[in-house]
Amino acid sequence: MTIQHATLVRLEGVSKIFQTDEVETHALADINLHLDEGEFLSIEGPSGSGKSTLLSILGLLDVPSAGRYLLQGEPVEALSSSARAQARNKRIGFIFQTFNLIGDLDVVQNVELPLSYRRMPRAERRERALAALEQVQMSHRARHFPNQLSGGQQQRVAVARAIAGEPRLLLADEPTGSLDTHNGDGVMDLLSELHDSGATICMVTHNPSYARRASRSVQLLDGAVTDERACA
Repeated sequence: MTIQHATLVRLEGVSKIFQTDEVETHALADINLHLDEGEFLSIEGPSGSGKSTLLSILGLLDVPSAGRYLLQGEPVEALSSSARAQARNKRIGFIFQTFNLIGDLDVVQNVELPLSYRRMPRAERRERALAALEQVQMSHRARHFPNQLSGGQQQRVAVARAIAGEPRLLLADEPTGSLDTHNGDGVMDLLSELHDSGATICMVTHNPSYARRASRSVQLLDGAVTDERACA
């Protein structure tokens, strides 16, 4: 019996054009893409192929020039900036290549920070942050500062920050790009564990072996989808 999963993300004819006084750059061209709940999607392609632009649109950091973006069935491409920010904070978790931890905050404070924008009570924020750190096996470093951690440990903290708010969608932008092979493998193991526990993940990567750990892979070239396949 095949289990049917609801579609979490759907892009319909999405294009993105960046325009200056002299140059018009077509970053994305007629992208049609879906992502089901519980799926792990990898997006591959060379530099300049549109991967980062696509992730920015999925993360509600940018808006398409044309087309529709449905998130949980709701069209979000025309939301106001404040409504986009609210949806982004509650529904989307980000994992960045360069960790983006705040040096003046300790580990647990870094994980708590996005939750503070929800005006969540401090006790609940702390409880969620500690639970997320436990999930990524970093609770023993809760009172350390980022400069006291290795790169792999910092990325685990960044993953904890992304999942503490219980987002519907995790976006990972080259999550192993700043790590050596050993730590990169560790972060990918963590993402696989999150996926196995039900997380919906969309990851941009240049690493073919990491892309194959997703359940489905999409290839981008010159802003268009050129291939889409299930991974083994």
